[in-house]
Amino acid sequence: MAAEDRLDLPMVGERQSLREQVAQALRAALITGQMRPGVVYSAPVLAAQFGVSATPVREAMLDLAKAGLVEAVRNKGFRVTELSERDLDELTQLRELIEVPTVAKLADAGRAPDFRRLRPAAEEILAAAEGGDLLAYVNADLRFHLELLGLSGNGHLVEVVRDLRTRARLYGLSQLAERGTLADSAREHLALLDALENGDERAAEHIMSEHIQHVRGIWAAREG
Repeated sequence: MAAEDRLDLPMVGERQSLREQVAQALRAALITGQMRPGVVYSAPVLAAQFGVSATPVREAMLDLAKAGLVEAVRNKGFRVTELSERDLDELTQLRELIEVPTVAKLADAGRAPDFRRLRPAAEEILAAAEGGDLLAYVNADLRFHLELLGLSGNGHLVEVVRDLRTRARLYGLSQLAERGTLADSAREHLALLDALENGDERAAEHIMSEHIQHVRGIWAAREG
């Protein structure tokens, strides 16, 4: 059995509940691949790294278990579930079916103010990619895509995509950041906003489809 790593986890404060803060931090660690498949993580060890008691960590891990991201290991802790290539292909297909047409239909020059409000998030994604700040990249990327999809007015769709994105792990982020190619994927967010502001539905559809395929490559720890 693989050894449990010490994770680079943030200390938590008091603005949110401890359970919410811990769950958010653990989800980020899962998405970036910092928490590795097959490794068993104990609540007391994680709690010590967070600087909190084991209870909110255990509760947060149980929430992640309900989402299928980890599985309980009796008297040991929680093991990160592994995703097969088929799993990743199916997640990609679902994202394409939902996000590509939804985003493309948003293309409308008359909605330019909506898209301009998303530009700071897109620039934050690029800055994080160029600076190699993977957690900032993941958080800004998630916020950008969910806020963009939110413009469709379909809250249920947004929650479905949030779940799909959480279920996948961006195993290749660190490698792409080290090679300097993560910024290329980050720039696609700005290009997408340009197409949407110009009312170019076809270009938006193409960029969104290509972007999801590139992310599929990141999921598999290889450049898409």
